Parts: sequence; structure tokens; C-alpha cells
Amino acid sequence: MKTEIFTSKSEQETRNLGRQFAENLHPGLCILLYGDLGAGKTVFVRGICEAFGISGVRSPSFTLINQYESDSGIFIIHADLYRLDDNGAESLGLEEYYDSDDSILIVEWPERWNNPPEKNLIKVFIDSINENERVINYEYISC
Repeated sequence: MKTEIFTSKSEQETRNLGRQFAENLHPGLCILLYGDLGAGKTVFVRGICEAFGISGVRSPSFTLINQYESDSGIFIIHADLYRLDDNGAESLGLEEYYDSDDSILIVEWPERWNNPPEKNLIKVFIDSINENERVINYEYISC
């Protein structure tokens, strides 16, 4: 397992870190995003999507899953499990996107997913230090 830690001092820096992070992403990966409400998980996802040429990214808090397609045909599947109970994630069919030839699955609030993948996985922890500063920790698990 490889670990990297970064500090962001603004929303723009968090987006930039998302763009840099995306440079090593490829279809078949699952990214699990951990962090409190307002920590910057969706901001980080916006940066990832920008690296793939995708704009207009919004939080899937109410829709649960947003799907974006890049010009190169790669899909970014962005799920937010915050509003689900303990078994609700299982009904979303997230495993359909995991380990796919054309999709990268990004899941906010993965604590509510009983059976997340155990390979081709990156865990991202975003901790709020204060109103602007974040510590972002990546854990690469069998990528």
C-alpha cells in the first residue's frame, strides 16, 4: 500500500489536487472519499473531472449517482451515499461500475457501503483543519 499526504489551503488548491490526482487514474478504479460534511469531497471530484475535460460537476446528494462522460469515452461515476441507510447502497448497483473497462467509480460516504471493493481501490481522506485548510491523504490499495 502506498500513501501520499497533501495540504490544501483553499478550495482552488483542493481542485488542483484533484486534477493532479487524476493523472494516474484509469478505468476500472474505485475511489472512496472519506470526510465530514463540507470537507471538500465534491470540490476534489470537480478537479478530477476537470482533468478529464468534464465541467458542470455537481454533488449527487439528492440524485445519489451522477454520470459524466469525457471526450475520450471514459465515464466518471460519482455516487454520494450520505442519505442512504446501512443497506441502501447495495440497491444502487455500484458493482456494475467497479472494475469496468470504461468507468472510474468515485464514492462519497463509503462507510454506508457494506461491500466496497478490495482491489483497484484508492481511499482518499479529507480532513478539515479550519475553514480553508484541508489535509488530503491518499491510500493506494492494489492498484
